[in-house]
Amino acid sequence: MIDPDLAGRLHFRHRLPDREPLAPGRHDLGLFAERDAVLVVPAGLDPRRPCRLVVLFHGGGGSAARILPMLEAHAHAERFLLLAPQSLFPTWDLVIGGHGPDRERVSVALAAVADRFLLDPDRLCFAGHSDGGSYTLSLGLANGDVARHLIVSSAGFLSVHMQVGAPRIFLSHGVRDEQIPINRSARIHVPKLRDAGYDVTYVEYDGPHAHQPPIVAQAVAFIMASAA
Repeated sequence: MIDPDLAGRLHFRHRLPDREPLAPGRHDLGLFAERDAVLVVPAGLDPRRPCRLVVLFHGGGGSAARILPMLEAHAHAERFLLLAPQSLFPTWDLVIGGHGPDRERVSVALAAVADRFLLDPDRLCFAGHSDGGSYTLSLGLANGDVARHLIVSSAGFLSVHMQVGAPRIFLSHGVRDEQIPINRSARIHVPKLRDAGYDVTYVEYDGPHAHQPPIVAQAVAFIMASAA
């Protein structure tokens, strides 16, 4: 049997918060000396009522600061927590050679948020673009009991050694993407995901290798309409 750690299983478990919530705004969580996780807290959020959390993974060579604008305005408008972990190296460990320190860092960051806010287990979402989209899809399918929804933007690959749960998936890709051509990625992944029984909402758009605000808005509507 494959080692769950090597398969990307997270050690995170939901719990009741036992620390004071953070004030509205952006916060470095103080978990790591380098490339710390960042949490966006919207105004008007009741930290003791079940909160929606979106975990947003940056692309290769990216950072929390670069990827947060993809969803930050939506987090404030829709009042959901937005967590942006950062890979230890320029991109996610799975892209480099397999699950390792980044899987552990994601678990630690999730636990830190759960210590301060009551998270709704049915409304936790993974999201990401490019390498972050690949990481979302791969980590999400191995942890469908944690991430009930996945927002996958311009993902290049899918690497899954263990399937747990049945997350609902919103997957988008630009037809003019020259960095990760759609015929070698999304148009292969989507039929395989559907054949495996996953509920996939698939959107192709006329654009390059960049997330598009109207498509991101559709993805946000997709998760906001879902209670489970």
